[in-house]
Amino acid sequence: MVINTEYGGGLDTEQYMILIQEMRRLGARTPLAGMGTSLIGPTLLEYGTHEQKQRHIPRIVRGEVAWCQGYSEPGAGSDLASLSTRAEDKGDHFLVNGSKIWTSGAQVADWIFALVRTDPDVPKHDGISFVLMDMAQEGITVKPIQLISGASPFCQTFFDNAIAQKDDLVGELNKGWTVGKRLLQHERGSMASLVGGGASKDPGPSLQNEAKKFAGENNGRIADESLRNRVIQHNINAASYQLTQRRTVEETSDGSTPGPQTSIFKMYGTELQQDQSSLFVEMRGTAGLGWSGDQFAANALGDTRAWLANRAASIYSGSNEIQRNIIAKRVLGLPD
Repeated sequence: MVINTEYGGGLDTEQYMILIQEMRRLGARTPLAGMGTSLIGPTLLEYGTHEQKQRHIPRIVRGEVAWCQGYSEPGAGSDLASLSTRAEDKGDHFLVNGSKIWTSGAQVADWIFALVRTDPDVPKHDGISFVLMDMAQEGITVKPIQLISGASPFCQTFFDNAIAQKDDLVGELNKGWTVGKRLLQHERGSMASLVGGGASKDPGPSLQNEAKKFAGENNGRIADESLRNRVIQHNINAASYQLTQRRTVEETSDGSTPGPQTSIFKMYGTELQQDQSSLFVEMRGTAGLGWSGDQFAANALGDTRAWLANRAASIYSGSNEIQRNIIAKRVLGLPD
């Protein structure tokens, strides 16, 4: 199957989703991963101008540009609308000053999509705009943040008279909160991974084999009953989660994207991820606590660091507490 990557005004949101649906039906994995295809691409298809789509979508589809996200700030995390990074109107461009934190992949990104404050004199949700900025400019500085896992996927990004062109304002001026929230739905639902999930390998057997290796085996079953029950329950939960993902993809085959239910995926998915990494570490006993050294297996060292890294999964992209609030209000209809 040959896919024409030129936008040309012909690819709309419905056609984009139909294409992904067909790939899932064929058992094909999503060809590209990253914030371009999973976050800013779908958002531009919905909110971008024709010129913005022509300029950015083909490069995203061809994998020619890496994107990062400028949302959280040192003083604005869970209460994102309190962000203070300013963007002053200078005629044909905005002059941006401030900083963002936890900007994943900023050290290798070519472009950043960011929420900035363009009107400080109105209610905080109303004075925010959504802009795109070229990272290859003198006004942007990136500093990686060392994590407990030993990796540095997150960064703090500083803007010192950085420039965001007026042509790269997505949506209306001071109405960026609406665009930003929509992008978060793409992030939490991760439509690319939802579709790819149908073709992904079930992690259950690997977990089961490791449990047999360290806890022993009895008639083909994990010898330790308590551990066996935990592994079985995890595999059941993982299978149920995957089926729910696939059902959601089927329900959006008309080209629409999930709404508040994406918060369910984010909340439960991260808890499932944390449960799996904890099982990998716990079943190995002391062999699962290594940081380095030849006495530890390479996969055990990787799982230990993954266990540490996954502690943050229930915090980033909107904490699980925030997701529970969204579920309570928008899914269950509960009062404040």
